[in-house]
Amino acid sequence: MADYLYGINPVREALTGAGRKPLELLLTDGERSARLAELLGLAEQLQLRTVFRDRRDLDRLAGHSHHQGVLLRLEPFNYAELSALLSVWRDSGRRAFFLLLDGITDPHNFGAILRSAEVAGCHGVIVARDRSCSVTPVVEKTAAGALAHLPLCQVTNLSRTIEELKRAGIWCYGLAGEEGAQNLYDTDLTDPLALVIGSEGKGLRENIRKHCDGLLAIPMAGRVNSLNASVAAAIALFEVVRQSG
Repeated sequence: MADYLYGINPVREALTGAGRKPLELLLTDGERSARLAELLGLAEQLQLRTVFRDRRDLDRLAGHSHHQGVLLRLEPFNYAELSALLSVWRDSGRRAFFLLLDGITDPHNFGAILRSAEVAGCHGVIVARDRSCSVTPVVEKTAAGALAHLPLCQVTNLSRTIEELKRAGIWCYGLAGEEGAQNLYDTDLTDPLALVIGSEGKGLRENIRKHCDGLLAIPMAGRVNSLNASVAAAIALFEVVRQSG
């Protein structure tokens, strides 16, 4: 089955970024706008095949009608190797900043986290192969083009990866809300760092917690004692950014 990206902004990012190779642009026949004309111009610059189809055809290919009149057929998504992420960090001249995801399965949460990670300046995101949402059009649309710039790595064993990062001199902190975790805002996060975010329902697995250098908690004042995973990830990511000055 072909892999389609939909939505004007994600498609623009894919046509101008360094992510997956675009194979074909599909536009709704008869619809015209300045934004669609911009995409057509970008496709012409890339010498990319463009076809005009009935809107019902785009609905069928996307699986819904919320595609804004544009689909982009892409080559299959290629995950980066962990060694490539480490090279990106070392070549950047900046201190390490990675995000690890332990069991994020909701595509909207996954896409939102990827978007926050890219905006925060992460060198890459690492996910477990068996406990993660795959990269789908919903993920890419929610990420709003982040995957054109942000390396995404898929690993077999997340705890083993944490140990490899630690051997590279990177501190690994898990985000958890339980008693005994350090206050996020009272913790020095200026060293080479990897944040580990748990699943939407169960949080970090016990084995992953044991491999982390420490656990961090976001202080809460209300009666609801948990946050959506993407919101918690964004708060933690930008506390790291804040401390970096």
